[in-house]
Amino acid sequence: MDLTPSPLARPFPALPDIAGVTVRTVRAGYKDWRRADLTLVELSKGTTVAGVFTQSACASSEVELGREQVQSGSARALVVNAGNANAFTGYRGREAVEAIMAQVAEGIGCDRHEVFVSSTGVIGVPLPMDIARAGVDAALDAEPTSWESAAKAIGTTDTFPKGAGASAMVGGVRVELAGIIKGSGMIAPDMATMLGYIFTDAAVDPVFLQSLLNGINARTYSCITVDGDTSTSDTVLAFATGQAGNAVIASFDDPGADAFAAALEQVCRDLAHLVVRDGEGASKFIEVSVSGASSNDSARRVGLSIANSPLVKTAIAGEDANWGRVVMAVGKAGEPADRDKLSIGFGGHWAARDGQPIEDFDETPLTEHLKTQDITVEVEMGIGTGRATVWTCDLTHGYIEINADYRS
Repeated sequence: MDLTPSPLARPFPALPDIAGVTVRTVRAGYKDWRRADLTLVELSKGTTVAGVFTQSACASSEVELGREQVQSGSARALVVNAGNANAFTGYRGREAVEAIMAQVAEGIGCDRHEVFVSSTGVIGVPLPMDIARAGVDAALDAEPTSWESAAKAIGTTDTFPKGAGASAMVGGVRVELAGIIKGSGMIAPDMATMLGYIFTDAAVDPVFLQSLLNGINARTYSCITVDGDTSTSDTVLAFATGQAGNAVIASFDDPGADAFAAALEQVCRDLAHLVVRDGEGASKFIEVSVSGASSNDSARRVGLSIANSPLVKTAIAGEDANWGRVVMAVGKAGEPADRDKLSIGFGGHWAARDGQPIEDFDETPLTEHLKTQDITVEVEMGIGTGRATVWTCDLTHGYIEINADYRS
């Protein structure tokens, strides 16, 4: 498979070490590739966790167990398998996950329910337990590695490793955040996106951390799309080791809570954008801003209707300012709209206002904007105060080539 870096790729950032987090990677051999494909992250005692998971009705056993595990709010380890999604594999899939949980728990000395497992890759192939078992054994003995190595190890069709970091002052204590994510295709999260993990040395109450992640997810991961397809394995987990020494953040009334929340949202937004920038076959990063809708939720649904439209995405790939396709996508969204109040623009240049084409419209500025890599689409509904921003990429021949050969 061609893994030439996306033209929208970003260099991997310098991420901070997170006290209480040890990362290891090994080559288990889930696929015939010469790269690490099993990641083990060991977390210090007292680490809290929050998570959001796919809404797919065909979710993997990893997701089902993860939903149960986050209820305790406690975590000691994370295992990520790349190359095999272990989804739609029945009781064998669940047994494989439970075996990994038990093996890691014994290896580091914790409760098995504190071991979280994610898998990504081909759906419908049971996770080979001999490979998984040997891989976990090797990971338990491996030397610690870098965030970048882990970001590479969790990828499948990703063309570049993805990471983001931030810091915040919490009650006079500096806390650090670092996150990695994988995702390139099958991206229409409806909760999170593919596999993403954020680590912080801040002390955060798990209930408050879950509340933060739920809200941030709605504004970041659930506002991106590559192809309109929701994965069976989508998972985003946030781990807080508490090693920074700050007083536990349990509500927005606590010192530094706002700063920590802003830093967490920044990391999540940056990671979400990186997934779109690695959209399979993508050549353009597209931001769709919808304002004047009947509600924020309505604006988001209109935005996703535009962002998921093959006709809109191919027009932008072809650098064609065909704003009529945007009108089409607004109209099919099933949301309140008034044709005679609708306005459409690209890159800050209006093509239509209040339901009519701009008189003596000059398409040149729009065409020039569409020749760039970062595209903006503006929609003003004119019927309310709801607004939302979603992110997507264009649709090119590359998407077909990658997915036609995915299993080969």
